[in-house]
Formats: sequence, C-alpha cells, structure tokens
Amino acid sequence: MRGRLLIVRYLRHVEKMSDIAFEHAPIGLAELENRIIRRCNAQFATIFGGARDGYTDRPLAHFYPSQAEFERIGARGLRIMRATGRYQDERVMRRHNGDLFWCRVRGQSLTPDDPFRHGIWSFADISDDRPVVNLTPREREVAILTCRGLSAKEIGLSLDLSYRTIEAHRARLLQKFQAKKLPELVAKLGGMPF
Repeated sequence: MRGRLLIVRYLRHVEKMSDIAFEHAPIGLAELENRIIRRCNAQFATIFGGARDGYTDRPLAHFYPSQAEFERIGARGLRIMRATGRYQDERVMRRHNGDLFWCRVRGQSLTPDDPFRHGIWSFADISDDRPVVNLTPREREVAILTCRGLSAKEIGLSLDLSYRTIEAHRARLLQKFQAKKLPELVAKLGGMPF
C-alpha cells in the first residue's frame, strides 16, 4: 500500500512540474484541439497581446492574416503532419490588436492518426529579425520558399504555378524590399545585414 502511495505522489509531482514547465517556458506554447486553443502559457499571451485567459477556446484562425491563408497553411501542415507527426514554418500572423508580425511556428501532434485533433504548438516572435512588408499571401509563400533556397522552377512545382509567375512574384518582392538582386532579397527576408 505504501508503494502505491509513493507512486501516486511521484506522479502528482511530475504532473505539477510539467505544468510549471509549460506555464513558464521562454517560448509561446499552446495546446490545440482541432486548431482551437484550449490553453496557452504566459509567453503566448505576451507575443499575441492581451490576457492569457482570453485565448481559451479561441480558434487559431483569428491569428492569421486571412481565412484563405489559415486554410492554405492548414492544408499544407496537415499533409506533412500525416507523414511525420510534426510541422514547422515561419509565417506572418496577426496579434490581438490586428498588427501583423513574423512568427516561427512548430507543432507536435499527440494524435498521429488525426494530427490536428490534439497537439502542442510553439510560437516565437521573429519580427525583430524580419521586417513585415505588406505582401499578398502568395508573395509570402514565394518569399518563404525563396529563403529556403528553392529555385523559381522548384517553387512553381511546389505551389502549382508556372516558372514565369514565380519570377513575377520575385520581381515584386525585389521592388517591395528595395533589393537589387536575389541574394540581397534573401538577406533582407532573413533579417541579415547585406
């Protein structure tokens, strides 16, 4: 009987420690169910603004620049998570007050058979390293894939667009970021000095 009591106490201690780690992590954390926030930590609220308890049961869609972007990123993420159980990217998100910012997002599904049913996601504000320029959702996708080192042809295949369309998006990106060549654009997108 004493052994069982010690095990129960130990399990309660472990649960308490994991709650403390979640709450005080130096990165924004959110527990999601079907892309709805069930709980988040203090750093998540700091990143997105507002009170932590105001995020409970809020759809994650509220924090995307548009519903179309929420759906597009969700479809891509679901496809990858079905294969690996994990997903990560860098994207523009919306704060509680409506401001847009660059965010590094990583997710781990707790239900691999249905990846979005339950998972833990981390959010890091990377806007200090990457300026927010008014881009269309497609320009953002092209910018992200360009930073990953993909050629225009590879990006076209990935997004099911022609090579010429990708080149047109890149030309607009060069103009918007006041870059003369592609390496300068990549440096500016990555927040590195050029």
